[in-house]
This record gives sequence, C-alpha cells and structure tokens, in this order.
Amino acid sequence: MWRAIPQALRQLTDKAHAHVIVISGAATTVDFSAGADISEFDEVRKDAETARNYEALNSATFSAVRHCPVPTIAAIRGVCFGAGFGIAAACDMRIADDSARFSVPVARLGLAYPADAVKDIVAVLGPQMAKVALFTGAPMSAAKMAAAGFLLEAVPAEALDGEISALAHAIAANAPLAVYASKTAVRSVMEQDGDLLREAQVLGNITFESADYAEGRAAFLERRKPVFTGK
Repeated sequence: MWRAIPQALRQLTDKAHAHVIVISGAATTVDFSAGADISEFDEVRKDAETARNYEALNSATFSAVRHCPVPTIAAIRGVCFGAGFGIAAACDMRIADDSARFSVPVARLGLAYPADAVKDIVAVLGPQMAKVALFTGAPMSAAKMAAAGFLLEAVPAEALDGEISALAHAIAANAPLAVYASKTAVRSVMEQDGDLLREAQVLGNITFESADYAEGRAAFLERRKPVFTGK
C-alpha cells in the first residue's frame, strides 16, 4: 500500500487529470487509518537496515501527498493514527467528523517518527501541540484538533460527505493553473524555499496569458459560470 499511494496519485493527476483529490478510509463509513500494521514489524522493521527501508517507503508516500500538484483533502472518520495521521498531515486540508480520534503513538513503540512527517505535523498542528502528540501518543478528539488548527472543521457524521463534496467542487470549479500557482506559492512560504517561490512566480506569470484567464474575464462580463480547461 505504501508503494501504491504515490502511483495512485500520479495516475489521478497525470492520466485522469483530477482537479482535486480526496483521501479517505477504504469506505466512507469506516476509519481513516489505524496506521502501519505493527504485527509486520518483526519482519519488515526487524533491524536498522529494514527499518530504514520501511521508513523510506513512508517518506515517499508522505512526499507524494505533500507535493501533489493538485489540492488534496483528507476526509477523516474514526481512527486516524500513526502513519495515517502523517498522510492526513501531508494533505492540504483536513475535515473530520465528530467521531474522529487522532494519535501518533510512536513513542509508545520505542520509535521515532520520520523527520519529514514531523515537519508536516509541526506545520499544521503548531510546535506545542505537535510535541504533545509526539511525546505522549495520547489520543485526541476532533474538537481538540480543530481548535489547534489541524482540522479545517469538525462536523457531525452525517454532514461530513456534504462538507467534503462542497469543498472539492468549489476547488474543482476554478482554473487549474491558478490553483496550482497558488498551491506552489503557499508551499514556498511554508518551506521558506526561494527556488519554490521563483517557481510560483513563473507559474503566476503563465496564468496572465492563459486561455483560462481569458475565459474568466469573459464569464465575469457575461455574468455566467466560467468553463476552465487548464490551458
């Protein structure tokens, strides 16, 4: 599954031309993720070498989500623990229902969380709450995570699908080039990356001469919804 997630994201963006990606549990009525299968660790993380290889798979998945060219939304129900928490943290936005519970229990296993995933957690949870999560491994409620800023919002279970759909459709209705330029600019600020900032500026300049910019202006003047093509 670690190997499959980056492949799935590439398939969705490069071949299916998705405008936004929603990541959820295997079914919309079950847990988001209980994290890695600890029963496998005696085999797949039995020593330093195998542990490093396993962690490299973790990091590749976190990176694929983090650097996905289109916006990503985590739709969270139930348990969101361990590596599942890391995947959610790498997404652009997170919405959960009231049943959601969050935990990073690595300290209880005698392990350290991958440093790149810790960076995501600090960015979206804040340093103090990130320390609480990592140092204690204690489960935290959706309300607490929303108050900390990790979640965009926590909603009743019956409202989650509607909230996710509304957000995804609002994003997908906009010009893909403009959204990509904005996502790159936000990343450049979060990562304090000058090269990424220059890339965002180039992407922003491209929008000035895009067909979508012309369509956006025309639709505004004609008082109709724009039809963007990503060109």
